[in-house]
Amino acid sequence: MQSQYFRKEVKTSDETAPRRVAVLGATGSIGGSALDVIAASGGRLTAAVLTAHRQTAKLAELTRRFHPEILVVTDPAADRAPLAELERTTRILYGPDGLDEAVSAPEIDVVLAAIVGGAGLRGSWRALETGKTLALANKESLVLAGSLLFDLARKTGGRILPVDSEHSAIWQALASCRPAVSPYGASVGSGESAGKDLVRRLILTASGGPFRNKSLDELERVTVAEALAHPTWKMGKKITIDSATMMNKAFEIIEARWLFDLPPEKIDVMIHPQSIIHSMVEFIDGAVLAQMGTPDMRLPIQLALFGMERRRCPSPSLDWSLARSLELFPPDEERFPAISLGRRVARDGGSAGAVVNAANEVAVAAFLAGKIPFHKITGICQSILDHHQFEQEPSLERLFELDRQARTETETWISD
Repeated sequence: MQSQYFRKEVKTSDETAPRRVAVLGATGSIGGSALDVIAASGGRLTAAVLTAHRQTAKLAELTRRFHPEILVVTDPAADRAPLAELERTTRILYGPDGLDEAVSAPEIDVVLAAIVGGAGLRGSWRALETGKTLALANKESLVLAGSLLFDLARKTGGRILPVDSEHSAIWQALASCRPAVSPYGASVGSGESAGKDLVRRLILTASGGPFRNKSLDELERVTVAEALAHPTWKMGKKITIDSATMMNKAFEIIEARWLFDLPPEKIDVMIHPQSIIHSMVEFIDGAVLAQMGTPDMRLPIQLALFGMERRRCPSPSLDWSLARSLELFPPDEERFPAISLGRRVARDGGSAGAVVNAANEVAVAAFLAGKIPFHKITGICQSILDHHQFEQEPSLERLFELDRQARTETETWISD
């Protein structure tokens, strides 16, 4: 039955009808890039749902520009005043139940999941539970529940398409193997990718963040301002700190393990300071295919929203009139132990991802608040993982419970 909150007809088989997108986390950096893509789509995409956690003034501003039919504010205690004048024309929902209702609407074609951290899992789950295409920018969803999410997608016919620039690059490189690799319409890691047997390894690239040349002693003295000064990407605070510790790369190893159905032993990392090569695939014949472009999220977002269709994109192109040097070198895992931690979690699966993600979110918040030094973040995550009682096949409800327990344990660890 059509939702009463949508004014337009449900999309049918008409391929000229716009794809209706729910942008979860519309006020963040990924959400902003997604809205740029929607605005530049020539009517092929429409922002049907926009969500925010607390930034209601910014959400109101976006509503006046994109005219969504549903808004969701996931924090029920957020200031509602900026949205008051919109209530006559726009359905406004609040809290987790409001998010569930909006994502579940049958009129939605694609859910772009860009909510930061473990909080994004709920929207990802609901999108797949209702058989939708999930354009996944929230890597924590797969860190916490990769196995469960792909099991769910197989049951409901939902699809998971990557938005992270590294995984989008791999997806693009693998497309060269068609028809050996599953067509773009399938979930990337749905088990249909027989072409994975042609892959020798995946190589995720990493900028190395602002501290790639710092010594261990220097890492003990870095400030919050220094950690937030990313050399090539403009991102939110949490992911910027994750880039500085390389915990984001640890999570991307886990994400790649699920998206491409490969063991962590076939997933490598190379430091690439210029952020031009977004990732590479080495095939069994020795060929290495790399996807290159400017460090801008709008291209991977557009590819996910359009299902690998190539079209003009609002992101800038590389300037080929300039001379360039592209560096690649292996990471120092003594300075950045998060990479080894990521491989361990990717190998163990089960409850490990939920515990490490929860510990990392609490530790990053503590660093930003000045409660712990930068170099302690990864060590705290390692300690929390070592001391938790591992579970091989936790349910979704159990993962949420383990998440809460790990957060409490990490807060106690830090306060002690």
